[in-house]
Amino acid sequence: MATPNYGYEKRQKELAKKKKKEDKLKNKAERKVGEGEDEGSESQSSDEAEGAEGSEPAEPGTESPQA
Repeated sequence: MATPNYGYEKRQKELAKKKKKEDKLKNKAERKVGEGEDEGSESQSSDEAEGAEGSEPAEPGTESPQA
């Protein structure tokens, strides 16, 4: 039977904690920036942020046509 690779498990756990911490700080910063803006511009900036975070490009057929 193979022995467990504790170093690998530890590294994966550390990476997960680091990613979660970065996400939490980013969300906190976004909320802080949103406090000073109007509600209308806040929702627009959150929509832009969501589009920027996606690693996959949107499919051409899924976007609404602009007039």
